[in-house]
Amino acid sequence: MSSAEQRRDLMSRRGVLRAGAIAGLAASGTALGASAYGAAPAGGGDGRPEIRFGGVHDALLGGAYAAAVKNLLDINTVPYDPDTYNQTGLMTDPPGVFVRAGGGYEQPWTRDASVNAWNAASLLAPDAARNTLWAVCRRQDDGTLVVQQDNQWWDQIIWAVAAHHHYLVTGDRAFLHEAHEAAANTLRINRDHHFNSEYGLFEGPAFMQDGIAGYPSPPADPRNGSSFVLDHPGTDKIMALSTNCLYHAGYLALAAMADALGDRAAAGRRRAAAAELRGAVNTRLWIEKEKVYGYFVHGSGERAGRLEPYQEGNGLAFAVLCGVASTGRTRALLAATHHEPHGVVNVWPHFAEFDDAHPGRHNVTVWPMTLGMWGHAAARGGRPDLLGRTLTDLAGLYRQDGHFWELYNARTGVQDGGWQNGAHWGSEEDQTWSATGYLRLVHHGLFGIVHEPGGLRFTPSLPVGWGPVTLSGLPYRRSTLDLRLSGSGRRLVSLTVDGRRTSYVPANLRGRHTVHLQVA
Repeated sequence: MSSAEQRRDLMSRRGVLRAGAIAGLAASGTALGASAYGAAPAGGGDGRPEIRFGGVHDALLGGAYAAAVKNLLDINTVPYDPDTYNQTGLMTDPPGVFVRAGGGYEQPWTRDASVNAWNAASLLAPDAARNTLWAVCRRQDDGTLVVQQDNQWWDQIIWAVAAHHHYLVTGDRAFLHEAHEAAANTLRINRDHHFNSEYGLFEGPAFMQDGIAGYPSPPADPRNGSSFVLDHPGTDKIMALSTNCLYHAGYLALAAMADALGDRAAAGRRRAAAAELRGAVNTRLWIEKEKVYGYFVHGSGERAGRLEPYQEGNGLAFAVLCGVASTGRTRALLAATHHEPHGVVNVWPHFAEFDDAHPGRHNVTVWPMTLGMWGHAAARGGRPDLLGRTLTDLAGLYRQDGHFWELYNARTGVQDGGWQNGAHWGSEEDQTWSATGYLRLVHHGLFGIVHEPGGLRFTPSLPVGWGPVTLSGLPYRRSTLDLRLSGSGRRLVSLTVDGRRTSYVPANLRGRHTVHLQVA
C-alpha cells in the first residue's frame, strides 16, 4: 500500500461522522505564493492586523505573520454544506463559512477546529470560529448537545477548552449556555467510559497521535500493518500526558462556565476533580531525576503501570498551559526539553524503528502546531529567549516557500511527512493549525494577551533586541486595538490605553484605541 493509500486508510479509520464532505472545498482557498515572504503585511482595521518588528527581525517575522493571517482568513475559511455539518442547528449564514483543517483536509476535525479557534480564529474571525466549533458537534437523541462521538474520544475534551476561550474572547452569552451543555455531556461520557480510577487518569492515546508512528513498541506492534493507533492492542488503555493535561483544562473550563452561569456547586465539583487529576498527573508522570514529565503510563498487559520516559512536546506544553505544572516544575521542564535544529519535536528521542534518516511521522518531526503550543508555554514560564527561538524556528520553516506545511524534518527543515509502517508519508500544504500556531506565538506569547470576562490582561514576553513591536488593527469585540510593545523582558512595568495608565483593556471599548505596553 502506498503512503497516500495508507493516509486515506488512516483517515477512514478515524471514524469521523462527516463522511459526506463537500467536493471542491479544497479548491475554494486562495493559494499563497512564495513572494509573500518579506512583503509588507497587508490589512489593518478590517479584521486583518499587521505587525512590525524592530531591528532586523521584521522581514522574517512580519512576513510570516501576514502569511499566517492569510492562511486563516483567505485560504482555509471556506463555505460548508449545512446538510453535512450543521447537525446542531446552531451554525449561521451569514457568515456561511467555517475553518477547515487545511489544504489537504477539507473538514474541520474536532481537534483542529478546537486548536484553530483557541489559537487565533475566535479573535480574528469569531463568527467563522463559532461555526467551526459547532460543525464538530451534534444533537443526541434527546436533543441535547455533544461533541461528535467518533472513535477518537481522547481528542474531544479540547473542545471544552476552546469553547470557553471563545466565550472569553467574544462575550457571547448564548454561545456560553449551549457550549456548556455540549462540553458537560462530552466530559460525562468520557469519564464514564475512559477514566481509570486505579490510576486517577483518563485512558486513551495522546493528543493528535492517531498514527501508530507516535508510539514505541509496545504498544506499537511492528507486525501489524495498520497505521491507526487503536488497531494496536493496548493503545486504548494508555494514559498520556497531553490528554490528561487537557482533561485538567477541560474541568477548569467547565468550572468557569458554570461560574458564569451561576452554578457555584457544579463549579466547585469540577475544580475538585481538576485538583485530583492534577495530583495524579504529577504523581504518575513526573520523572524527578530528569526534571521532566514522561510520555504515558501503560494501562494493560505486563507493562501496566510503567511510565514511558519519552518527552512529548505537546504534553510538556500543556502541562504548563493547562495549569498542571508548578512554577518550579515549569522552569525545570522548559530547561530540560530537547531541541532539534528546527525546533522542539513531537516526541523525543527516536523509537527503536526510526532514526535521523527515517524519522517517525509522529516521533522526531517538527509539527508547527506543537511549536505554537510549546513556545507559548515558554513565554508563560518566563523564558522570552525560548519564545524567540521558537518564533524564529517556525518563521524559518515558513520562509522556505511562503507556506505553512503540516510537518517538517527536524534536522533539515524540509517539508517531510515522516515514516510510518515502512512507508514515507507526505506533508500537507497550508495546514491551518500550523499558521494559527504562529499567530498564537505572537498574540498570546509575545504580547501576552489573556482574555478575561471583563477585558484583556497582558503578560508580554519580549526577547532582547526585538522591540519595539507594533500590532495594528487587532479586532477585539467592538473595538480595534493598535498595540505597541517596547523594552525587553517579561515584567510589565506600564500599560496605557490612549495615554492613560490602566491595568487592563476593558471589554466594553468601542472604536479604535492605542495600547502601549512597556516591559523590563
